[in-house]
Amino acid sequence: MRGLKGLIVGVANEHSIAWGCAKVLYEAGAEIALTYQNEKTKGYVQPLAAQISSPIFMPLDVTNDAQLEQLFERIKSTWGRLDFLIHAIAFAPKSDLQGRFVDCTREGFMIAMDISCHSLTRLAKAAEPLMCEGGSIITMSYYGAEKVVKNYNLMGPVKAALEASVRYLAMDLGSKNIRVNALSPGPVNTRAASGLANFDDLMAKAADEAPIHQLVTIEAIGEASAFLVSNKARFITGQVIYVDGGYNIRD
Repeated sequence: MRGLKGLIVGVANEHSIAWGCAKVLYEAGAEIALTYQNEKTKGYVQPLAAQISSPIFMPLDVTNDAQLEQLFERIKSTWGRLDFLIHAIAFAPKSDLQGRFVDCTREGFMIAMDISCHSLTRLAKAAEPLMCEGGSIITMSYYGAEKVVKNYNLMGPVKAALEASVRYLAMDLGSKNIRVNALSPGPVNTRAASGLANFDDLMAKAADEAPIHQLVTIEAIGEASAFLVSNKARFITGQVIYVDGGYNIRD
């Protein structure tokens, strides 16, 4: 990883999946650009950026086109290239997320789809010209994209769209040697997950029923992301790779 330069979007605090990825990749020798969503989250993320000596630390609300443009201009002026991008963002309005899927509002669905799914496409488009020697783009999905998971509700169809986006982006960008994949971790106690009803029950079920009877850690997810970033995964693209202790194989 030494000498690789990457952008990781989605760190909210030290419990974030994105932070697990940042730590592992930094320890492997990569330089990491980090973003924070707003001034409220900046206080949590700034000390983490300092820990990994992040040379680029900027605000990014993925609904703000100007911020996205400024971020990639800074990456271009600082590094001149980008080797990898990790997208670990998910959001849905709580009122739409915690009710039945059939009851979700049009506005709530559109917000969830824009922030959790289409933001990957916008970031990939911005990253494409900087990945002039190829690159790796990774996003985070969940088993609820494939099967109905109790209380996952609105996010299931949104993650299904995200996984489809991975396949189409992989096809579009493959000729430039840019690989696009998704990791699908088991449940992790992140800030985003706290919006799901009865999330503790979901974690307990995963720990009890997964073949290895353990919950995945953010470090383990980081290790999987490091593999996908590395040249050892150079023939892997358009895939959804589970990192869930084997939970997804159960009936």
